[in-house]
Amino acid sequence: MLSRQELYSALEQRHGKEIQRKFAAASVVICGLGGLGSNIALSLARAGVGHIHLIDFDRVDISNLNRQQYFISQIGQYKTDALSETLKKISVCTEITSQCVKLTEDNINILAPYEIICEAFDKAEQKAMLVNAVLENFPDKYLISGNGMAGLYSSNDITTRRLSDKFYICGDGKSDISDGMGLVSARVAVCAAHQANMILRIISGSFDA
Repeated sequence: MLSRQELYSALEQRHGKEIQRKFAAASVVICGLGGLGSNIALSLARAGVGHIHLIDFDRVDISNLNRQQYFISQIGQYKTDALSETLKKISVCTEITSQCVKLTEDNINILAPYEIICEAFDKAEQKAMLVNAVLENFPDKYLISGNGMAGLYSSNDITTRRLSDKFYICGDGKSDISDGMGLVSARVAVCAAHQANMILRIISGSFDA
């Protein structure tokens, strides 16, 4: 087994002591553990983010395997359980907690303890609900959202935009699964990487998109 100190020292060598200290002190909540959320979580765990909280209510399905970070052996498990299991195999420097719950306007307060909120839902109405609720109830929180990553369009169309002081959106802002081809692993992962990178930039103290 790799000790926490051994892994932390390796991360310090990659990121520098000051950046790693900031990563280790940070807490992020990821809302939705599909193609975006599961990929974002892996990136943050590999960076040694101190606390990642996972929220989803769904189970792993065969239809998820083309783009989400789950294994065939995990089909039928709750995504919160399956992804927690995977993340704990990746990093001993990250505290992984989770809630198997459907996030609504009525229980939005469960996001209150976290300094950075990551929206990673699949459906447009869920995305809109979360963004509106966070902007209204937690204007002091950083919010990073994903929008537009379907199909096989150019990955260069996916960007990160800063819409307000603490609200960022990643994606091309236009592609949708209703346009034809659905969600493909590589392009979804590009958008997820934008979200994860913006989160790490915010933690490090860099706030420009």
